[in-house]
Amino acid sequence: MTLETLSTNASHGGIQGVYRHASTATGTDMTFSVFVPEHEEAEKLPIVWYLSGLTCTHANVTEKGEFRAACAELGLIFVAPDTSPRGEGVADDPAGAYDFGLGAGFYVDATEPLFAPHYRMWSYVTEELPTLIAEHFPADMDRQSIMGHSMGGHGALTIGLTFPERFRAISAFAPIVAPTQVPWGRKALGGYLGDDEILWRRHDAVALIEDGARAPALLVDQGEADQFLEEQLRPEILGAACARAGIPLTLRLRRGYDHSYYFISTFMSDHLSWHASRM
Repeated sequence: MTLETLSTNASHGGIQGVYRHASTATGTDMTFSVFVPEHEEAEKLPIVWYLSGLTCTHANVTEKGEFRAACAELGLIFVAPDTSPRGEGVADDPAGAYDFGLGAGFYVDATEPLFAPHYRMWSYVTEELPTLIAEHFPADMDRQSIMGHSMGGHGALTIGLTFPERFRAISAFAPIVAPTQVPWGRKALGGYLGDDEILWRRHDAVALIEDGARAPALLVDQGEADQFLEEQLRPEILGAACARAGIPLTLRLRRGYDHSYYFISTFMSDHLSWHASRM
């Protein structure tokens, strides 16, 4: 697959790049970022996937996530895709809301007619982009992990639980743990997948666990001052599901922290160390 380099910058001995390609999954151009730490020429490095939240592109974590120093020290490739397809002809929320449509793909393959042609973020993140990364970067595809924030935390949990043989570690910052039970998720899953709520369950981490999905361990950090905590995030539901299923969950409630990248960047190195120890 052809890859266009948009920018590269030296950082912490490695290279932070931003790239674009024509996606067959979404039918649009897609942009993503990759940090590759300094390494030996023939060396293959473990890879961490980072999925971003509502309204974000690859740029939010790339510019504000403060992950490069830790990735350089730990020898981790860090990949950050976009959150939705973009471009001419890509459907958006008719009312222009921030929580559906552009910037809010929810990491599903849409089946509703208006969104099905382009909103195929599940296939993009789990199939097409990994193939591209393996082809163009020194990635050891036998050592992968996944993490994300908010909507991206939802994506990291559901993808990690669906492919436990692929991802050695799964973590999240302030994830939407049970989208079928909260307004953000019900709007998105209904809008992309239709009214059959049985079909929503494969995109709900708590429902996946209830239906038998398992992981060796999960790590979640959640700010106690997060304005979305009680209505949209509800980490206690994940805690209860993991307890019933016997999944070790480290759920850390962080006093004074909100939903922003000030919170994420504070604990990013902790998560990356946790991932590295499992790869």
